[in-house]
Amino acid sequence: MTVIASPGVRHRAPVALGACLVSFAAFWVAQRAADVSMIDLMVYRAEGATVRAGGDLYALRTTDARLPATYPPFAALLFTPLTLLDTAPLRTLGTAANLALLVVFVRLSLHLVGHTRVGTVWWVSAVAVWCEPVWTTLRYGQINLLLAVLVLWDLSRRPGDRWAGAGIGLAAAVKLTPALFAVFLLVTGFVARRRHGSGSPWLRHARVAAFWFAGATVPAAAVLPYDSWRFWTQHVFAAGRVGRAEDTANQALRGVLARLLHTPEPGAAWVPAAALVVAAGLGVAVTAELGGRRPWAVTACAVTALLVSPASWSHHWVWCVPVTLLLATRTYRAVALGTVLVFSSYALWWVPHGPGRHELHQNSVELMLSALYGTAGCLFLVIAGAPLRSPGRTQAVTKE
Repeated sequence: MTVIASPGVRHRAPVALGACLVSFAAFWVAQRAADVSMIDLMVYRAEGATVRAGGDLYALRTTDARLPATYPPFAALLFTPLTLLDTAPLRTLGTAANLALLVVFVRLSLHLVGHTRVGTVWWVSAVAVWCEPVWTTLRYGQINLLLAVLVLWDLSRRPGDRWAGAGIGLAAAVKLTPALFAVFLLVTGFVARRRHGSGSPWLRHARVAAFWFAGATVPAAAVLPYDSWRFWTQHVFAAGRVGRAEDTANQALRGVLARLLHTPEPGAAWVPAAALVVAAGLGVAVTAELGGRRPWAVTACAVTALLVSPASWSHHWVWCVPVTLLLATRTYRAVALGTVLVFSSYALWWVPHGPGRHELHQNSVELMLSALYGTAGCLFLVIAGAPLRSPGRTQAVTKE
């Protein structure tokens, strides 16, 4: 049956597109007025240059901040084309690419929560570009949106799709945090097999993700054997290499505990707390997936990954976009509004931060402000898991 849209509906999409373009243009002007350095993009370029020159990748210290390479060697190989451009056009291209990725990310997020109107993609994109995680992602020239798009594209594949697993595997080969999605699929498959005698769709999905991860990592090891050996035997375990745990930008559980306990290394408290959160978060995600609630499963897994990672900088929390959309399209609109305020307030930057390690001496109000994202993440897991605790609810949940 052919559905003919009314004239009003047909006219809304161009208006929404125009609003999005105006918002993006204003954003572009604001970023240039702020004279953003896109420092992480410059680090990526330096990594690519080091690979091309045959240098020691993990001895690299670049930019005025003397930042190191922290991603697996495969990422550095992907960064080599960045050396073909000078810094000015590279920054322009990086901003344009991230704006395009934001639109794709919003489209995939809306598809995840079951909303398919084209006009909504433009309206949400116009607003989302101003939230702190997205603003900071573009400010630094980060790859968060690319990784999130790979994961959401992957999880939007139909069961049995031959490409299902490719996005997660490649994302994990670039940065390890998305690997938790493969763990989520694996655990879901095992639980489904135990309960129902078959978990093949999820197990196959996890196997394909592992195949693509290996297909990227092994060739990288062949091309960069020394760097690969150092990364996988040393640097992968060096949580402090990516930055100080207590930095206010670190909105992972480890960062929150470092500031709360006033210690630069909260390992004794963080390890058991992270183990508890990963078990609870994966439990929520797996149960939601088996109950036919994939939007809740995917977002719960993403939030869990952000919470338990040693460092989840504020710009890693671009997953606030699908989280907010999910809450808004269900029965949690007030919570969705609160989530928008949290991630658009920039409140974590209101506290003293920077040189001097001020974060180790925060008072109660400052501690609350500098834990906003982590707190929001924990509350979301509680909301996502609430229906699963009701008697008989697990079997009664209808598919979304």
